[in-house]
Amino acid sequence: MAAPSTTPDRSRRGLRPSLSVWQAVGISVALMAPSMAANINPQGTAGLVGQATPLAFFLAAVAVLLIAYVFVRLCQYYRHAGSVYVFAGATLGPRAGAVAGLGLMGTYVFYGLVTASAAGIFGAAFLDSIGVWNDQPWWAGFLVGAVALALALWLTIVPARRATSILLSAEGITVLLIVVIAVVVLVRLLAGTAPDGSSFTMDVFKVPAGVDSSTLFLGIIFGLLSFAGFEAAATLGEEAHNPRRDIPRAILGTAIFGGVYFTFVTAVETMAFSTGKGMDAFVSSPALMGDLGSSYIGAWVGDLITLGASVSAFACCLACVVGASRLLFALVRDLSPGHSVASTGRNDTPAAAALVITGLVALIALVSATAFSAKPFDTFLWSGTIGTLILLVAYVLATIGCIKLIWVDKKMPVPTWQVVIPALGLVMLGYTLYRNVFPYPTSGPAQWFPVVAFGWLALVTIVMLLSPGLARRLAAGMADLDDRAKEDVQTVDGTG
Repeated sequence: MAAPSTTPDRSRRGLRPSLSVWQAVGISVALMAPSMAANINPQGTAGLVGQATPLAFFLAAVAVLLIAYVFVRLCQYYRHAGSVYVFAGATLGPRAGAVAGLGLMGTYVFYGLVTASAAGIFGAAFLDSIGVWNDQPWWAGFLVGAVALALALWLTIVPARRATSILLSAEGITVLLIVVIAVVVLVRLLAGTAPDGSSFTMDVFKVPAGVDSSTLFLGIIFGLLSFAGFEAAATLGEEAHNPRRDIPRAILGTAIFGGVYFTFVTAVETMAFSTGKGMDAFVSSPALMGDLGSSYIGAWVGDLITLGASVSAFACCLACVVGASRLLFALVRDLSPGHSVASTGRNDTPAAAALVITGLVALIALVSATAFSAKPFDTFLWSGTIGTLILLVAYVLATIGCIKLIWVDKKMPVPTWQVVIPALGLVMLGYTLYRNVFPYPTSGPAQWFPVVAFGWLALVTIVMLLSPGLARRLAAGMADLDDRAKEDVQTVDGTG
């Protein structure tokens, strides 16, 4: 194993290598939140491409696999808690690294509010449905979400092994429930015994008349949002037992799982609604699998799905806090090694960084509610859009860094033809950003989404350009990354 650091007192600042590949998978799957996404995200695509929603999700899965290739290659070379901060910084320079790292951290902060809001919405709805808390005030979702955020902070500070085990268990149970319901629905569709006259059809994988390629690609955007977070295991590069093997496996495995899962579940949902109640009912459904569970199995299934969606949202919130705290820890460790945020607590986790992250999430929620009269669903929608715009920029920088590392600097022995893979990913990311911003919204809250997202990135960029001292300190923190990466590669190659 390569030397972890050249600075003193590593026992207070290092991260302990204690995670298996399955625990790394837990972070990525939880942050992707497949249970929550399957109940909410397809409606956005359906509003644009109608019955072709599963086709859009399938194409989104292809795009995500292109991006996953980038993270797999970078994780095979670097092992670090900084994820894209290091991937961009070590390949494109410390300023690019700061923009990418703080950008991804910003995404995780906004996604932390997205998922805390979702946990509050679903959790409050579940309490109302079982009669525990009826006649709820408008702030009920915020209260339940605050409890979820506080619990996420506590589970971040305890050993990561325990936290990631909880992530896997919670999300696994919820996903299993959704898959079981989807299979039941599919069987009844095939047997011709589905309610509302619903039937099996492969038309969900055809482009409907009147939908052009640009509109279909815009629909793919919502599919890409469903996969956001699949790369979260990259922040555990210093905590996995075998990071150069386990982290790439976790990222690629999560991307493949997400592609199969979202394509299958979305196809079943679309078939059941489009041939029965219609796509208007699909778009307006508060919980797609909850509605189908109630219709195809029993009313009690709707309550289980609501509870499962709340658990999924909480698990995702926990993954956001875990990922963001490690990014902040890695960045501050390079800028100011003696700072309290650059230290680990008695559980060998970045406790101070986790406190800062949860504080930011709570602050954004407070400002949204008091200054903009936001409801829990508003904070869910607004933060999700802002976070995704930032995330796409971080993906772009990581992809450019991957191309430079392998095919310009030639630091990894990879066949030349494979440059096509990240190049296609770069095209997909660029067009996705374009379609998210243009035509530019000129009214309502949406007009502020690009301002906040790109304003944050611009602020980081300006600070880095005007503060050469910060850039030098970041560069010093990355000075030996290539040497350590080469030693790791030689060690692995030498042992077969």
